[in-house]
Amino acid sequence: MISETTYLAAKMVSATLEEYFSAYAYKNDLLPANIIEAVVDAAFWSSLRKEEGHSPKISMALIPLNQAKHSLCFASLIRLTPHALVKLSPAVIQPGVHLGVWYDDKNIFIWGTIHRIPDACMVLEVVEPGLLVVKHKQHEGYGKFINVAILKGDQVKLVEEQNLGLTDYPDILGSLLGLPFLTGANEPVHILVELAVSMRRHGRGGLLLVVPSIDGQWQNSIVHPMGYVIDPVYCALADLIHTPLDNQPEKMKEQLLKMIDIIGGFTAIDGATIITRTYELLAFGAKVGRDMRNEQVSKVMISEPIIGDNITVVDPVKIGGTRHLAAAQFVHDQQEAMALVASQDGVFTVFTWSESLQLVRAHRIDTLLL
Repeated sequence: MISETTYLAAKMVSATLEEYFSAYAYKNDLLPANIIEAVVDAAFWSSLRKEEGHSPKISMALIPLNQAKHSLCFASLIRLTPHALVKLSPAVIQPGVHLGVWYDDKNIFIWGTIHRIPDACMVLEVVEPGLLVVKHKQHEGYGKFINVAILKGDQVKLVEEQNLGLTDYPDILGSLLGLPFLTGANEPVHILVELAVSMRRHGRGGLLLVVPSIDGQWQNSIVHPMGYVIDPVYCALADLIHTPLDNQPEKMKEQLLKMIDIIGGFTAIDGATIITRTYELLAFGAKVGRDMRNEQVSKVMISEPIIGDNITVVDPVKIGGTRHLAAAQFVHDQQEAMALVASQDGVFTVFTWSESLQLVRAHRIDTLLL
């Protein structure tokens, strides 16, 4: 028997998610709105409980057992309840492991665990108490999952995948939305996305500047001498990207993520970390200063790829603190550069120059990084 839901946001979002995932249904195995609603409801109430003092972190893949490959199956099906999810949560705390969930005429049940899922499989993740994310894999199977909906308490955010209000969106945003972007042929992950995840993970806040080349006009926007200059430049990540895969994409991904975390760690130092477009580390702890040949940045267009979001033009001081103002000024002066800003509270913003609008754009992407 499927229990009646009591979490209002589950009722609000279920029909939209049914429509979204129906386009990718496994043959005749559809995900009706009432099933999605009940699973979201159970996940929400489980997120508010604790097991041995720990809040649960759970990932569920809504997929029938006959469509699941490389899975671990329980001898008996377990009815989906908040209690069952909390008890099983330690088994799926490792990245890439999900509880397999499906339904029959009478119940929704947990049938086992799975670590390889189809691209269009709906994944529901309990991130922290009261925070749930609905997502699915990238089309090619690598990189950060694509978020579809974010539920935080009574707030529901639906990701806008198509109408971004711009054509010159940065690659990092395109990757998070599953849109076309340019990247190296050997990259099994999108480097800037994983750098953003790494920056956000350490929780200290950070500023990463991506500049066109080792030398150039961008240095006019940096206070000299720079904080910690890398000499010779650190090319380990750049070299790894151009290393032949040798049919070992998983090993390549592991090595890339390790190198990315090394660079991401430097962003925890006060000041800006500077890398090139080809991911060579040049410096960290650098101070941003206005290029005296340019005026002070006076306005920034800010947007978030969420349905119903209003794109607004504001004074840059209203976006955030000193890191945000420094990033906006840097991109205003160095229009071929990009700036990534992580706040201590988890907010993440990407600053780029819009040639068509002739102003700095601030793209809020923290909801896509969950």
